[in-house]
Amino acid sequence: MVNSQSFGQIRGVLFDKDGTLFDYYRTWVPILQSAALLAARGDEAMATRLMGACGFDATTGRVEAGGILAAGNTIELAGLWLSGDKTWEVATLTRALDDHFAAEAPLRSAPVTDLVAFFRELKASGYRTGIATNDNEASALATVMRFDLTAHVEFVCGYDSGHGAKPEPGMVHAFCAATGLEPSQVAMVGDNFHDLEMARRAGAGLKVGVLTGTSLRSDLEGHADIVLDSIVALPAFLASTR
Repeated sequence: MVNSQSFGQIRGVLFDKDGTLFDYYRTWVPILQSAALLAARGDEAMATRLMGACGFDATTGRVEAGGILAAGNTIELAGLWLSGDKTWEVATLTRALDDHFAAEAPLRSAPVTDLVAFFRELKASGYRTGIATNDNEASALATVMRFDLTAHVEFVCGYDSGHGAKPEPGMVHAFCAATGLEPSQVAMVGDNFHDLEMARRAGAGLKVGVLTGTSLRSDLEGHADIVLDSIVALPAFLASTR
């Protein structure tokens, strides 16, 4: 049982986006399927093979926890999808996929709770908040605007924002630079190992896993300080640390 009293120094919360603020399966499986069809130039059989190659099980509808679909960035995805198809160049496909994600993610994202009320509660409790995602920055910013979070989230970055991609520690450090906090004062909340590993490398004060993404509890335990069913339980947990 975690000793919540040991985390009373937390003053900022940095969130992963997909699988954390937004339900992964309701949001990203259809987006990725249409992206695979784009990469396959409309060939449905090839699109199915591309999805399978990066960890999607068409029988169960599940995505491999920690795989490229769950945790990677667009450059990694484009590189894998091009491994057997030289009709695209990596840079061209990466741009095409990023444009696709920036257009589709704001429309299809399914929040796990009323995010405006959620962030308002954290702000009222004195927490600084941000979003760090391996999606691209344009997609993240468009999603923040779509869900009226601009006034509630003060930091947003993607894999292409210049801070490195997860699990590198740069996104946490950039959040600290933007807010004036120390890493030890930051809680990182995410649904995958790469979120928690980024937090560990950055020296974050609290690592929180959630189960609204591709990971099972057993995937996160041992890497997280606490595993919650969803972010809905986070305010009460943080309150218990004070």
